[in-house]
Amino acid sequence: MKKLIYFKRLKNNFRKILNTIFPILIGVFFIYLTLKDTNKEIREEIIINFKQADYIIILISISMAVISHIIRAIRWRVMLIPMNYNPKTINLILSVFISYISNLAIPRSGEVLRATIVNKYEKIPFSKGFSTIVIERFIDLIILLIIIIFAMILNFELINSFLKIEKFNFITILIILLTLSSSIIFFRIIYRSENQYLIKFKIFLNEFKEGLMSTYKIKKKSYFLSLTLLIWILYLGMFYVMKWSMIETANLSLESILLAFTVGALSISISNGGIGIYPYLVSQVFVFYGIEYDASLSFGWILWTSHTIVVIVLGAISFFILPLFNMKSKRH
Repeated sequence: MKKLIYFKRLKNNFRKILNTIFPILIGVFFIYLTLKDTNKEIREEIIINFKQADYIIILISISMAVISHIIRAIRWRVMLIPMNYNPKTINLILSVFISYISNLAIPRSGEVLRATIVNKYEKIPFSKGFSTIVIERFIDLIILLIIIIFAMILNFELINSFLKIEKFNFITILIILLTLSSSIIFFRIIYRSENQYLIKFKIFLNEFKEGLMSTYKIKKKSYFLSLTLLIWILYLGMFYVMKWSMIETANLSLESILLAFTVGALSISISNGGIGIYPYLVSQVFVFYGIEYDASLSFGWILWTSHTIVVIVLGAISFFILPLFNMKSKRH
């Protein structure tokens, strides 16, 4: 029995280590690819592009990102109110900033940390806070999928020539149907199972459902939707305006920006904050559109570096401000 417990702990520890190290290794791999694909001249050109970039444009892009994070916190508050909680907006804003810096260290750890923070300072049960975050991410995923579809439609000829895909065939449709059927069967098994691990997962699904129901209880649905759309307009905007930070990328088309944005957004979830992979993949999209490799790579690294520095600075400040603010609030 003791051996079984030991091996379970060992397995869990190994999984945690793997979840932490694997995304870092992906980032390191893409940094290696970047170094492999560049010579001394290209690297020197990238440094020059950093120096000559329009930092007023970069500041505008950063400001749009910061505003989107604040709106994210406001939207989260709108989701918590129907559950009979009235958290301080400042606590939610600081928790969002902290979550982003946490995600740089361990991917998706920020979501857990956000729920932990509101549990500590706002007395909102972790399960309820976390369920609203899951729903929030689910809604954002839907918006991202819409943008991806729109980007694919605008870039159909490019994607078609690259992947050699002309139309859906019978096998593709069959795979989709089998996947949907398997998912339905899987969830039915979970809800009927008595296995302790599946029961825990069932509890999580019920909490997920509760968070989902909270969105239906939102009185100002149009306000919630407006905040969601504004977040993504700012996300797209902060990426789009960056094209004017360099002369070489100033004439990039909307379809190229959309494709690069979706590729970049997906890469962030693969490694820690998109380190290594984000600049590399964004540059590959722009190369397809005829932008020189050094300029494309410079764009990716300038965008990623500037926004990552802001995330680190705001996240670190929030770590210090959060407990001090709440200590002061208790005194009053």
